[in-house]
Amino acid sequence: MRLLRASSAVAALAAVALLATACAGTPGSDAPTSSRTPSEGSTPPIADGVSEVEVAWLDGGRAIAVLTWGSSSCAPTLGDVAKAEHGIRVTLAASGEKACTDDLAPRALMVPVPEGVDVTSDVEVEIVHGQRTDTADLNALAEAPQGQTEYQPSASWFDDGGIVLLTWGSSSCPPVVNDVQSTDAGATVTLQDIDRPCTMDLAPRLTPLSIPEAHDDGPYELTLVGGGLDGKVAVEG
Repeated sequence: MRLLRASSAVAALAAVALLATACAGTPGSDAPTSSRTPSEGSTPPIADGVSEVEVAWLDGGRAIAVLTWGSSSCAPTLGDVAKAEHGIRVTLAASGEKACTDDLAPRALMVPVPEGVDVTSDVEVEIVHGQRTDTADLNALAEAPQGQTEYQPSASWFDDGGIVLLTWGSSSCPPVVNDVQSTDAGATVTLQDIDRPCTMDLAPRLTPLSIPEAHDDGPYELTLVGGGLDGKVAVEG
């Protein structure tokens, strides 16, 4: 089981957090990374088709990813983010009243970590969606991140078979995964080359990846090929 954690907020991340939702890849099906505990009493209905919630580190601890599963056309959006008594409280907003596709896809949101959260101690994340609150315990970081983001790719495990990849670029041209080939020590992720006009903004794009083969608990590295993102990214967690 992999438990993940969080860190101090950055104004730049807060400005773009609402842009960060992704629908590439498929979730892993192994044991979940975080311990999700529904609020006391009978379990209320889940909101907006959210059937599961996971969290993961991003950008060296400047932010976290909140992953939910449900209709790819009706993903929740990021509502309020606040420092809580024992960590972070994240509220997910419904996507609105509309017809939704009958699929089950991972949807990822980037959440800046509020000021005042001690990232070197274990933190509890509360995820509020509708009338239900789930919790996820995140392990402490060895050290707090320094300064603002450098807009570099990063990646973290969200469960034993799933990785969330953060890249920066045009919000209208998020990465599209063609193939994932894995080994014990890493995976090669082949991305589509973008052949259309893209907006000239710089936004975080989150891409959930399913890792098809078992791997050791040692270092793991992604090799990105194509999509203008060629390079290597170490996977945290």
